[in-house]
Amino acid sequence: MPATSRVFEDNERVRVTKWHFSPGEETGWHRHELDYTVVPLLTGTLTIVDRTGTESLNEIEIGIPYFRYSGAEHNVINHSEIEVAFMEIEIK
Repeated sequence: MPATSRVFEDNERVRVTKWHFSPGEETGWHRHELDYTVVPLLTGTLTIVDRTGTESLNEIEIGIPYFRYSGAEHNVINHSEIEVAFMEIEIK
């Protein structure tokens, strides 16, 4: 089942999207065309699956942001039993 997303801001400089994952939800395969910062809204663990099928755990904590460069291609899955959410700020 797909995670839910809501775009709060989309202008010439940034796009700000809230992502919410109930247990079992995922983004689906996607490629980040822009650099981005993630700001967790809920603490939890997400599973990242890359193009080769390699899985890695991404533990996020409320209010502790992280930055990623464009080009990442992956699926983000909530295999945990709790809800996980974050704001994604893409830099145009």
